Amino acid sequence: MINKVVANADEAIQDITSGMTLMLGGFGLCGIPENCINALVNKNIDQLTCISNNAGIDDFGIGLMLKKRQVKKMISSYVGENAEFERQLLSGELEVELIPQGTLATRCMAAGYGMPAIFTPAGVGTEVAEGKETRNFEGKDYLMEMAFDADFALVKAWKGDTAGNLIFRSTARNFNPVMAMAGKITIAEVEHLVEIGDLDPDQIHTPGIYVHRIFEGKDYEKRIEQLTVRER
Repeated sequence: MINKVVANADEAIQDITSGMTLMLGGFGLCGIPENCINALVNKNIDQLTCISNNAGIDDFGIGLMLKKRQVKKMISSYVGENAEFERQLLSGELEVELIPQGTLATRCMAAGYGMPAIFTPAGVGTEVAEGKETRNFEGKDYLMEMAFDADFALVKAWKGDTAGNLIFRSTARNFNPVMAMAGKITIAEVEHLVEIGDLDPDQIHTPGIYVHRIFEGKDYEKRIEQLTVRER
């Protein structure tokens, strides 16, 4: 699919419908696709499966989608900062699949590489292994984990060009590059959208071949999940 510049998040997500599976980049609140999430919250859809390292907080990020009951299932590594998530989980309103963080990243990577599955020692002998195939390689057991199958990947970058090439900044890179590779359709929101040739090719983290839609976001809050400062 040819890379396409769109005007805003509403246009970028217009064909996301109820029941789809979405990947959402970010770690905590760092590097999350704020504009796309807000657009989803304003869209009348539900029954979504969300693949994300975490579930945001109660009043920001994916937490806003949870509050609106748009999420049917969360596939995540860490969900400890969201009281509404906890309430929905304990009441049985929300399906949850907890995955070791490295396995989450590698299942994204496998999807991007076109690999159907990976083998990992993480989770062997635990509840994570229930119902999954185990194989032994050179005397050590490994779980077979399937690559993710996501309809859309929503990522956020610092800079991007009109061909979809992306540069992430510092720790905001996190899960964004591997998720950008993995979605059937990848939507990238960027802080700065520039013309082709304005980015140093040696600095590009995600080639435009993976990105199908791109737009320049606005009004980023960039909240800090846990603010820690030293005493004077």
